Formats: sequence, C-alpha cells, structure tokens
Amino acid sequence: MFGSIGIPELLIIMALALLVFGPRKLPEVGKSLGKAMREFKRTSEEIRGRIEDEIQASEIKGVADELRKDIQDIKSVPGALTDAANADPYQDAPKDAQTDGEGH
Repeated sequence: MFGSIGIPELLIIMALALLVFGPRKLPEVGKSLGKAMREFKRTSEEIRGRIEDEIQASEIKGVADELRKDIQDIKSVPGALTDAANADPYQDAPKDAQTDGEGH
C-alpha cells in the first residue's frame, strides 16, 4: 500500500505528525487524510472507466466506418447484390454436401 515505505520510515512519519499536529488534532487529520485518499481513488477509477468507454466508442466508430465503406463499395458494383442473392450456396461445397439433408 505504501510502496517502498518500510516500518521505520512509517514510524518516523507518524512521530513527526504527532509533533506537528499534537495528540488532540491527530485523529481529525487522519480521518481527513483517509477521506481524501478514498475520494482520490474513487475519482481515479471513474476517470479510468471514462477513458475505457471512450476507447471502446472509438473502436466501434471505426468498425462502423469500415462497414459503411464496404456497403458503399458493394452498392457501387452493378448487380452485386442481386448476383449474391441468386448465387448457389453449394457451388463450392463437396458433392455430398449438396444433398437435402435426408440423404437423397
């Protein structure tokens, strides 16, 4: 939690805080520090979530743009849609895949 701060460093910090703020004020300072740390953590998680949402939205927009481009390309080829709709779905399939599913 404290990174590279060990027990001796933490004790020195606590002793300095006790000297600076005094025994009566120290619990209030600790409570305020705890609230500030919780708020910072909550805010940083919220920002991280918003950034991830923006990245996903950007990726979705890119895919949508590619699909629009592909649709425009298909529309620009005369007869492409009717040729695709009328094509035999089994033209490249092996001979036994062209049965009607009942073995006939």
